[in-house]
Amino acid sequence: MRSLKKLVALGLSTALAFTLAACNDNEKSSSDDVEKGDKQVTLDFWTFGATGYEDLAKAYEEENPNVKIKVRAAETAEHHDALFTALSAGSGAPDISMLEIDQLDRFKTAQDRFENLYDLGAKDIKDQYLDWKWNTGENNSGDFLIGLPTDIGPKALYYRVDVFEEAGLPTDPDEVAKLISTPEAFEEAGLKVKEQTGKVFIDSIEMAFRAYLDAAQETFLNPEGELLLEESGNAVKEAFDYAVKLNDLGIVGKFEMWSPEWANAVNKGEFAAELGAGWLKGWMEGNATEAIGKWRVATLPSEFAANWGGSFIAIPKETKNAKEAYEFVQWLVSPDNQIKSFQSKGLFPSAPSVYEMDEFKSNEDEFFGGQATAPVFAKAAQDINGAVYKGEKYFPVYQEVLNALKNVQSKGADPNKEWEDAIKRSKDLLKR
Repeated sequence: MRSLKKLVALGLSTALAFTLAACNDNEKSSSDDVEKGDKQVTLDFWTFGATGYEDLAKAYEEENPNVKIKVRAAETAEHHDALFTALSAGSGAPDISMLEIDQLDRFKTAQDRFENLYDLGAKDIKDQYLDWKWNTGENNSGDFLIGLPTDIGPKALYYRVDVFEEAGLPTDPDEVAKLISTPEAFEEAGLKVKEQTGKVFIDSIEMAFRAYLDAAQETFLNPEGELLLEESGNAVKEAFDYAVKLNDLGIVGKFEMWSPEWANAVNKGEFAAELGAGWLKGWMEGNATEAIGKWRVATLPSEFAANWGGSFIAIPKETKNAKEAYEFVQWLVSPDNQIKSFQSKGLFPSAPSVYEMDEFKSNEDEFFGGQATAPVFAKAAQDINGAVYKGEKYFPVYQEVLNALKNVQSKGADPNKEWEDAIKRSKDLLKR
C-alpha cells in the first residue's frame, strides 16, 4: 500500500482543482452526520464528460427516497486534478467518483485512499462483466478492486465506402473484415488504395503506431516503473517498426487527430480508414455532416484487437456512506442501466449480456448508411486478450516515442537513431 507521501509526490495540485475540492467539502452538509435507516443520505458523485448519469441518479432517487445524489460534471483533466488534490489534502473528496482508464494507474498508487470494493460485495457481480475490463480495475495482486466497470472503447476499422469502391476493394463490412484479417492484408489494402486513388490509407503516423501498441498488454513500463523499451521482443518496438514500415510504403497521412485538417479530411474522404474506438462514431455523427452514409465499420485483424478509453467508478475512503454509495454504483453500472447509457449517450457497455439485447443489436446508425455498428464493436470487445498495464509515466514516455516517429515521417530522420534517442530521453524522464 503506497503512502500519502508518494501520492503527494506525484503532484497535481492546481489552484482551480483545490478550489473545486474545497467547494465540494463545504457542500457535503448531510454526509458527515448521516443516520442510517430511513434518514436522508446525501452522496456526492463526481463525473466527467457526457454520461447522462444525472438522469439515472434521479431515477435511483425515485426508487430510494432516502438517498439524495448530487452529480457534478467537469472536464476530464479538471475532474481528475480536483480529485487528486482532495485525496492529497485528506478532505474534500466526493463519496463516489469516476476514474478514466488512462488515469487509473495514477490513482492505484494511493489505493489506501479508496474503498476496496471487494469488501463491499463486488465479487458477487464479477461474472457480469468482461474479464479484461474487470481485471483492469484490480491492483497487481488481484485482492483490491478500486472501481466497478462502466463503459469501454473497443477499436474497429472505420473505412470510407467511396474510397474503397474506387480502389476496387469490397465495401460490405463482413467482406472487408474477411479481406483485411491480418496485418499483412492491412498493408496490401493500403497499397491498393494508394495505387488506385492516390490517397493515403490511414490518417497519421500515430494511428499506425497504435495499431499494434494498443493491443499490447505490456508496453513502456512494468509495475515497478522500470523501462522496458530495450528488452528483446518489446511490443513498443514492434509497433514502432510497423508504423515505420507503413510510412515507407507511402500509405500513412499527416492528419493529426482532432486537428482542423483531420476533421476536414474525415468530411472530404482524404484518407481511407481510421483505427478508432466506439466513441469515435459519436464525434463523426456530430461533426462530419458532409460524410453521412459514406463511412462503415468492420472488425480489425485480431493482432490489432484493443481497447481505447472507458472508465470505472470508485468510492473514496473519506465517505461516511460506503454501503449506500456502493449500492448506487452497483445499480448504475448494471446491465439494465448500461443499455440505457448506451442508448442515451453512446457509452459502450462492458457487460456482455447487453450485447444480446434486441435494442442493442438492432441499433442502426444513419451516419453509417444504416449499418448496425454496435455488434461490430461488441465482437471487438470480446476479442481483446487481457488487461493492459500502463503505469504513471505512460504518456510522457509514449510522447517521446511518438515524437521520434514524427521525426521519421516529417524530417526523413533515421528510424534506428530516433528509436535510440527516444530511449535516452525516456530514461532521463524517469529520473526526474
